[in-house]
Amino acid sequence: MEKSCSLLVHFDKGTPAIANEIKEALEGNDLPAKIDAMMKAIMLLLNGETLPQLFITIIRYVLPSEDHTIQKLLLLYLEIIEKTDAKGRVLPEMILICQNLRNNLQHPNEYIRGVTLRFLCRLKETEIIEPLIPSVLQNLEHRHPFIRRSAILAVMSIYKLPQGEQILGDAPDMIEKVLLTEQDQSAKRNAFLMLFNCAQDRAINYLLTHVERVSEWGDMLQMVVLELIRKVCRTNRGEKGKYIKIIISLLNVPSTAVIYECAGTLVSLSSAPTAIRAAANTYCQLLLSQSDNNVKLIVLDRLNELKSSHRDILVDLIMDVLRALSSPNLDIRRKTLDIVLDLITPRNINEVVLTLKKEVVKTQSGELEKNGEYRQMLIQAIHSCAIKFPEVASTVVHLLMDFLGDSNVGSAVDVIVFVREIIETNPKLRVSIITRLLDTFYQIRSARVCSCALWIIGEYCLSLSEVGSGIATIKQCLGELPFYSVSEEEEATESSKKDKQVNSITLSSKRPAILADGTYATQSAASETAFSPPTLVQGSLTSGNLRTLLLTGDFFLGAVVACTLTKLLLRLEEVQQSKVEVNKESTQALLIMVSMLQLGHSSVLPHPIDNDSYDRIVLCIRLLCNTGDEIRKIWLQSCRQSFVQMLSEKQLQETQEIKAKAQISHAQPDDLIDFYHLKSRKGMSQLELEDAVQDDLKRATGEFVKDGDDANKLNRILQLTGFSDPVYAEAYVTVHHYDIVLDVTVINRTKETLQNLCLELATMGDLKLVERPQNYTLAPESSKQIKANIKVSSTETGVIFGNIVYETSNVHERTVVVLNDIHIDIMDYISPAVCGDVAFRTMWAEFEWENKVAVNTVIQDEKDFLDHIIKSTNMKCLTAPSALDGECGFLAANLYAKSVFGEDALVNVSIEKQADGKLSGYIRIRSKTQGIALSLGDKITLKQKGGS
Repeated sequence: MEKSCSLLVHFDKGTPAIANEIKEALEGNDLPAKIDAMMKAIMLLLNGETLPQLFITIIRYVLPSEDHTIQKLLLLYLEIIEKTDAKGRVLPEMILICQNLRNNLQHPNEYIRGVTLRFLCRLKETEIIEPLIPSVLQNLEHRHPFIRRSAILAVMSIYKLPQGEQILGDAPDMIEKVLLTEQDQSAKRNAFLMLFNCAQDRAINYLLTHVERVSEWGDMLQMVVLELIRKVCRTNRGEKGKYIKIIISLLNVPSTAVIYECAGTLVSLSSAPTAIRAAANTYCQLLLSQSDNNVKLIVLDRLNELKSSHRDILVDLIMDVLRALSSPNLDIRRKTLDIVLDLITPRNINEVVLTLKKEVVKTQSGELEKNGEYRQMLIQAIHSCAIKFPEVASTVVHLLMDFLGDSNVGSAVDVIVFVREIIETNPKLRVSIITRLLDTFYQIRSARVCSCALWIIGEYCLSLSEVGSGIATIKQCLGELPFYSVSEEEEATESSKKDKQVNSITLSSKRPAILADGTYATQSAASETAFSPPTLVQGSLTSGNLRTLLLTGDFFLGAVVACTLTKLLLRLEEVQQSKVEVNKESTQALLIMVSMLQLGHSSVLPHPIDNDSYDRIVLCIRLLCNTGDEIRKIWLQSCRQSFVQMLSEKQLQETQEIKAKAQISHAQPDDLIDFYHLKSRKGMSQLELEDAVQDDLKRATGEFVKDGDDANKLNRILQLTGFSDPVYAEAYVTVHHYDIVLDVTVINRTKETLQNLCLELATMGDLKLVERPQNYTLAPESSKQIKANIKVSSTETGVIFGNIVYETSNVHERTVVVLNDIHIDIMDYISPAVCGDVAFRTMWAEFEWENKVAVNTVIQDEKDFLDHIIKSTNMKCLTAPSALDGECGFLAANLYAKSVFGEDALVNVSIEKQADGKLSGYIRIRSKTQGIALSLGDKITLKQKGGS
């Protein structure tokens, strides 16, 4: 088994050295060969070799050397060799080392003195150390600071040994004297650290005596002071006040590391508004002054934590936080916007929106490649501001409508969705939005944005002039009819006969897309990206955007155009007195629809019209030829009602979530409350008083006792061995975000002493053991707590397995007890999350890992099965409850969760009820990593049966 070593030495495992070769090299006079031989000897010792024959050679030939590298390697060698025999007594030959170490401690060269003192910090044998103590103490007064600070560390480690207080009883006195006279910052820090660890009262006394000068001390010493304050305040909360004043005085020091630690300490110790405000100001300062992106992200995380417990204080600093948007990094900008959106109030909304508008304008001028993505984030932020505070919508909606023709399809879609929501929720803005939309419609370059814009035109053009402008705009964007000429069709037919490869339109690159109901459809790249004009139809470059998109074969858009024209004409009948005008517009609309159908069936385009779009256009033609009141009501009112219902549901869901968060109870009704009005205020500063008040409030609201209930803790205890095994072991498993802590209790059930007892663990999956196992001796019927840390690097189901190995005095071979496996559940790492419909589909298209699980269950109701899957997988259902209402024998829903590592898990459930009442269908899981897809699939397969 490997031993621990305080330094890493490079070792080429391909060429194992032989002890005789090392011995020869050490006896020679060649310095580089000697150094190489020492390194090989150390590496062999580290890998479990004993090499007893080298000890005398090293004493004879290596000890006298004056070379610094050899002396350093010699100390490493002395650190790792066995210095005691089987019974724990120091070997007699170690006396030879003692003399050498004493000489080194009195050596004229400072480096050799210093490294020897550092070596003594790692020596545990009292018999070797005791004769050296006078030499160590002499070095406390050496003229060179390197030696003084190493000597202080040596004194501290000797004092901390089991017999340290006997052999060096007056160490705290000596170090306190050194601390009072020492000028070197590093030595001063080591002296204070020694008092902090070994004589805490002296350290506190020194700190309180020199409290005025703390801000002048070096940053290393200030960090130890903060550590001391945290330790003292944890054990004695009553004395917090005077220490908090020290921390606040340290907030103005030049070292950024110290002020970051100060802010963190303030937040952990106090809830007084003054203290929290000081910490938040410090974080904002760091956010703006530090150029390192990692530092900014860490500081934003701290601000995010502050926001959850002290939102009112952070609200005042919202504009300081917003200044972090000046960073070009997208992650920093995203985090900043997330924090800011939670801090918006009626008082600051106008300022925030003004800043966001300026940022949006900036994205137009800059040439950065991520500008489109950043603009999309800003548009979404403005959208949520406008929903929370509808009065700001009027100031931003017209600015954002300039981006409807954006080359970044995502941000253009966000703008049009925002406009659609605002036009419904803000009736006053309807006329100006419609006018602006009709003016800018020709600039729109994306089919998805066009579809949404056409829906808005069809629903919200109400007056005669608006309806007329709407029809005229659509006609203008469709261009002259017909969409192709006969000669072009003949040419196209001939060319397709000659060469089938001519049709290289973007439509050919297809991929399956998931629709809102969960079913698959074929999705063409043309509908996703900004279009490229077709080569088949002449004059398409000069014609409108709708025409160009139609000529790429986007007939879904054609169906939307037909529906919009139908709605506009039905409304025209209501507002236009002249029947002649209505009939004239109707015939032109019918001509457009028929032309689209002709285009769909011609050979000009490589792909004919799909059945769905064909049926839709034909329906519009029939409707215009024969209108009735019932149909008019469906087309002109029901669509809008569905949209209003969708918005109200979304709002209801948000308010329910806010209410649920607010209802979490922290305190029990019979908890003790202190009345601070009855407290003695003698000698208390304002800050101390504030802190005491906040502590009492916290105690009253139960914030100090947020531990999980004991029953939940018991669920996490796993039995590792049987009751009849000679060694009984059980583990308490604590899962943190990036590591798992196993707290293993081992009990010796026998009447014998167990020697070299070792807990050996191994892992499967993305789990990694952090420490090397240690050996323990266990007395008869005694117990031992062993902690094992396991690092987790990704979200997937892992297994920890292993055994306990030990020896007894009367049996020579080792006994092995095999342990039960510990299964690490993926559910510990994923939590329900929310994402937009567009984001879900984008991720669904991008993620390469899919796991398809066939439905196999005894549950017979579709909704019950969906609820069972949501509960089993700890995911959130993104499909609105209204979409799942009603009985139709079919159900499709999207679920989403996020792991602690930031990975996304997407699930689509599509189930159908068979004639015999059983459910059939598939559950598809998609993720970026294989681990999540497989682990979630296994979990669903295991749990989906239900019934039990």
